[in-house]
Amino acid sequence: MGAFTTKEYRNFFKEIGKTETEIQERLKEVVATFFYDPEDRIYHAVGTDMGYLTDTGNDDARTEGMSYGMMMCVQLDMKEEFDRIWKWAKTYMYLEEGENEGYFAWSCQTDGTKNADGPAPDGEEFFAMALFFASHKWGDGEGIFAYSAEAKKLLTAMVHKGENGRKGCPMWNRENKQILFVPGIGFTDPSYHLPHFYELFALWAEEEDRAFFKEAAEVSREYLKKACHAKTGLSPEYGNFDGTPMDEELPWGQFGDFFSDAYRTVANIGLDAIWFGKDEALKDIPVRMMRFFGTSLEAVRCSYKVDGTPLERPVLHPYGLLATMAQGALAIEMDSPDYEMAKKWVNWFWEQPLRKGVRRYYDNCLAIFAYLALSGNYRIY
Repeated sequence: MGAFTTKEYRNFFKEIGKTETEIQERLKEVVATFFYDPEDRIYHAVGTDMGYLTDTGNDDARTEGMSYGMMMCVQLDMKEEFDRIWKWAKTYMYLEEGENEGYFAWSCQTDGTKNADGPAPDGEEFFAMALFFASHKWGDGEGIFAYSAEAKKLLTAMVHKGENGRKGCPMWNRENKQILFVPGIGFTDPSYHLPHFYELFALWAEEEDRAFFKEAAEVSREYLKKACHAKTGLSPEYGNFDGTPMDEELPWGQFGDFFSDAYRTVANIGLDAIWFGKDEALKDIPVRMMRFFGTSLEAVRCSYKVDGTPLERPVLHPYGLLATMAQGALAIEMDSPDYEMAKKWVNWFWEQPLRKGVRRYYDNCLAIFAYLALSGNYRIY
């Protein structure tokens, strides 16, 4: 039974022997670094009422990071930063015309110039969820700060574009209820599957869409059990709707292997376990992954096919993978025979500092979420 029912959130850091003072000090430290450290911050305030998060490896602002930043801020009760990020996104990223009207351009330069005219659905999912939480935590304001209305409008576009004369394509395949990598494309991304979000959308979206999201939650749980390899637990970056890796060579590369996007899948499974705890079979996926990687952190510095075959491809985000593995430990109960193994991963994560350097953005985003989840502070509002 998950926290949605019990209102109790597991604190795994306490389980490995950390005191509440240690946990709160560490959380305060990493948040201060992420948002305000002159050298290592990801967040940048702009003027009197806006701000953005920058992908330090690509020198742009992405809906992924912007929506992540909003989720972090609502969890941490940072309303000013939340509103700044949301206003920047609505001012510069929101698409007001064309096929993708109602979505957000997935990448912008840090001066607000759009780098793209299309969206990435993981950003929209996090925007909508963060907005609902903000509405419930702080109350709705006016205009773009009427958070719940903005969330509902976004979800309506995501589900219904292309219907009844609406331009463009939806973000879900309406036949199989699976989230798409981008609107109109014929494959998915396992790390975009967020059944724990869809359960809540089924309560708070427009009434006509609630049954859709309830079904999407169950579809995503079933999909993840197929997409994560039966032995290794690894999922591909992109996947076919039947759960097999998407092995087609795309113009921008081959993405059927376990690589950067795919790291998030195990973190999502851990959070779903904490919030809803509905699917025991899903909880075995982090166990399989931990067994595959073994007892050495060196294993996270290699790229793999989903069957565990090592690749020559250089790893970009080993710390991000460590963070998501630690968050995935939340799916492993204290009475499990694999609990000691799970504790080892959480200890490894605790012992590592936030990443520095040009590639720190993605890793440190995943790390902040792991710190929140493992301390019992990634909550439903």
